[in-house]
Amino acid sequence: MRTLLKPAAGFVCAFALATAGCSPGTDGSSDSAPTSRSRSSASPSESSSSAPSGASSGTAYAPYVSATTASDNDSAGSPSTYNLAFVIAGGSSCTPKWNGTTAIGDAAVKSRISALTESGSTVRVSFGGASGKELASTCGSASELADAYGKALDAAGATEADFDIEGKQLTDSDSVALRSEAIALLQKERDGLAVTFTLPVMPSGLDDDSVALLESANDKGVQVSTVNIMTMNYGSSYDEDMSDYAETSSQAAHDQLEEVFGLSDDGAWGGLALTSMLGVNDVDNETFSLADAAQVRSFAEEKGVAWVSMWSTFRDQPCEGDDADSGDAATNCSGVEQGAGDFAEAFTG
Repeated sequence: MRTLLKPAAGFVCAFALATAGCSPGTDGSSDSAPTSRSRSSASPSESSSSAPSGASSGTAYAPYVSATTASDNDSAGSPSTYNLAFVIAGGSSCTPKWNGTTAIGDAAVKSRISALTESGSTVRVSFGGASGKELASTCGSASELADAYGKALDAAGATEADFDIEGKQLTDSDSVALRSEAIALLQKERDGLAVTFTLPVMPSGLDDDSVALLESANDKGVQVSTVNIMTMNYGSSYDEDMSDYAETSSQAAHDQLEEVFGLSDDGAWGGLALTSMLGVNDVDNETFSLADAAQVRSFAEEKGVAWVSMWSTFRDQPCEGDDADSGDAATNCSGVEQGAGDFAEAFTG
């Protein structure tokens, strides 16, 4: 997903998503969406893998929002959870900052989070994204990295963490291993911490690097609540219906979760979350419409997907003025005909 730097060995219980014996999942939801494609509750008593735990009832709506800048569309659709984008490293240090620039304890951010949660919604801190440096590439040890993640969670008052891993971070095996170890440490310190991995996907499913990341999490004993696939930015050769591609990608990823974690059919669906980039995507021939959003919602409910999301609330509005003239739908608007908040309403049925 695009960044928010421009506002406007054995399966232990890592994939908690699918096993009744693992810790419970969440039903939970960046303004920094992936540029390249980034932006469960199974009854897996049959499996001992650390599979995603997922939502216990219904498909939740959990959009990505800017942690630093409010949007008039944030509350549209009454989200159950907000994904706060993004916490990355401040420069080359192991210091967590919002978008790499704003202190995690910033008073304005705290006030914003209070407003988002006033009606009962929760927040999930999203680490990573498409730009800047993910903390796993700047922290020197698993304990130091776990501490950095923990500070950001505490500052936001969150018990849910999303790790949006894409681009070169996904192919860096050292940071993948360090992150897995750090998250496992963090979960030992914080009982019930719900972990989501947000990963790029194609209609053929997760690529080898994404599968390797999930296997690394399993090997380190991470309990994963959900795997959130970014159903967007597939490439120039994919020029047909975006909602159909979302369904095809979901089915392929579902089958991979079954295989990697030994999940049941229902368990794999319950451990899956879907994030679409609304409106005009980063690939010229890809446009995700309101009709696509309604189809994805219907599909998710039918399959028992844990939650659906979008990149992002600040784009859930028509382009006007300079935005309309420049055609810059990627940052502040959708680039399609709509009313403010219409995508949120479509994603909640």
